[in-house]
Amino acid sequence: MGKDKKIFVCQDCGFSSVKWLGRCPECGGWDSLKEFSSSSKAQGNEFFVEQVLSLSEISTGYKDQRISTDMEEFDRVLGGGIVPGSMVLLGGEPGIGKSTLLLQVLSRLSKKGHKVLYASGEESANQIKLRAERLGADGGVLLLCQPEFEVISKEVKEIRPQVLAVDSIQTLYCKETNSLPGSMTQVKASAASVMQLAKGLEMAVFIIGHVTKEGSIAGPRALEHLVDTVLYFEGDRTQAFRILRTVKNRFGPTHEVGIFEMKDRGLSQVKNPSNLFMEHRNVLVAGSAIFPCIEGTRPFLVEIQALVNQSYLALPRRTTAGVDSNRLALLTAVLEKILGIELFDKDIFVNVAGGFKISEPAGDLPLISSIFSSYLDRPIANATAIFGEVGLTGEIRPVSNTEPRIKEAMRMGMKRCILPKGASINMKTGDFVTIPVAHVEQIPNLLFSS
Repeated sequence: MGKDKKIFVCQDCGFSSVKWLGRCPECGGWDSLKEFSSSSKAQGNEFFVEQVLSLSEISTGYKDQRISTDMEEFDRVLGGGIVPGSMVLLGGEPGIGKSTLLLQVLSRLSKKGHKVLYASGEESANQIKLRAERLGADGGVLLLCQPEFEVISKEVKEIRPQVLAVDSIQTLYCKETNSLPGSMTQVKASAASVMQLAKGLEMAVFIIGHVTKEGSIAGPRALEHLVDTVLYFEGDRTQAFRILRTVKNRFGPTHEVGIFEMKDRGLSQVKNPSNLFMEHRNVLVAGSAIFPCIEGTRPFLVEIQALVNQSYLALPRRTTAGVDSNRLALLTAVLEKILGIELFDKDIFVNVAGGFKISEPAGDLPLISSIFSSYLDRPIANATAIFGEVGLTGEIRPVSNTEPRIKEAMRMGMKRCILPKGASINMKTGDFVTIPVAHVEQIPNLLFSS
């Protein structure tokens, strides 16, 4: 038999070489190449069927077999429930509440009679027990405190749970892979092994992945191609609310969101997010505009705040929170060019109240309106909602989901809405007034009149 060859693999990016190098030529990391044997081969999965099948012969039944967690916000981001055999990556910053959310979901499933297993390599059994008691999630969840994949795989094959949760992928390791837990090589190998286990046993798997310093899950998008669904758990630690956002979903819509609020006994669902973001709003203050935004399929109202102040710096500040700073620069130029207001010597600060982030272009018109209101120090007319995309020549373009935005504005007590001209409205608005606009030049005459 031939002699086993040795190869060297970078622990940061996965680059391999037949000889040791002091510095990785791929990522530039120093002393990151570690040696292991090339005889380690990927093992086949004993549960996979090794035969060719016609698509017409396969019956999935996934639509009827989805497992509901009875947590509407969680089911929404998954596309209606948990799909058997799916692999879901739940990512977020350390301490944001990923383990808390997953433990609450598993507890609900166990109370419905589903067999669930929680495998943790980060906490001891006593620590998890204390957290479960605080959350009121001390149900029939099976617990395994073990970071070694081979041990987890053995227990899973014996127990055959319907849902497996791994906390976290950075602590999981395979003995066959000669690298440290948390390294890029180990993370990829562990995730691939878990994926084979999930597909072979038709078992839903949730894996937790911490966001790195670069802002990605477990490395530079290393796991997103392996899993079926990618969820990001976001939020400001100074704020009570958390947003569960869908980035990838093979079994449902993407860019869907679920909203939760962190309380003493864990995370609770927020079924009316408009109330959450508008709860502490001051009425009739300059620089405040109400925007009916759309996240996934859900409309809700947020407040965009702007503060325009005289600058005494050589380069006036343009500071944003929740809005793209490049978008602010474009819209500021439109205001100066079209409306003729002087902002070159003004500091402009923009904030989305509650820590929410706006990414859709429909937020252009309320952003411009809030800046203009603050510049004139005049409040926008009370109970006015605003949405629309603004082009560089000042034209206001229609956006999607016009009717859901208007319905949400009406439900929250708004009296009128400034929206793009040409937007299709096939609904009765009653006393609610819709004001179509085609160009930014019309805005000054409409913002402050009720």
